[in-house]
Amino acid sequence: MRRAPIIAILALSTLLAACGPGNKQGTGTIVGAVAGGATGAAIAGSNNRAGGIAIGAVVGGLIGNQIGQSLDEEDRRMALAAEYQALEYGQAGAPTPWDNPQTQHHGQIVPGKPYQQGSQYCRPYTHTIYVGGQPQTARGTACRQSDGSWQTVG
Repeated sequence: MRRAPIIAILALSTLLAACGPGNKQGTGTIVGAVAGGATGAAIAGSNNRAGGIAIGAVVGGLIGNQIGQSLDEEDRRMALAAEYQALEYGQAGAPTPWDNPQTQHHGQIVPGKPYQQGSQYCRPYTHTIYVGGQPQTARGTACRQSDGSWQTVG
């Protein structure tokens, strides 16, 4: 069975749920996580689709929450790609920037020092997004799973 129709139905139902009354921040987080997972799969390609989906869902959840309420789709794509690069390849303390000249939104991800937790490779990170010149920062820790995906653990 192809997964694309299932993902499309899930995304559509989530978007429709966002139209109803309720907690917009929570709904934004869910919508962001679903959209981020789909975008992450597209960015990662067939080599590491699971990793792309996991990172995408994490970033999408952050961006769909308060941090990303003013970001457009290209901003989200750029932020997602930069976060994946920072976690996967970045040096500890070295920022991985992204910039969208069309919206003037930009940000950076600073990965922390990697460490071993059991059999997992983990990294703390800080993602700062600038919207209208105002910084909005989220911090977390992600661990690399045996299938190559990253999962937020805190």
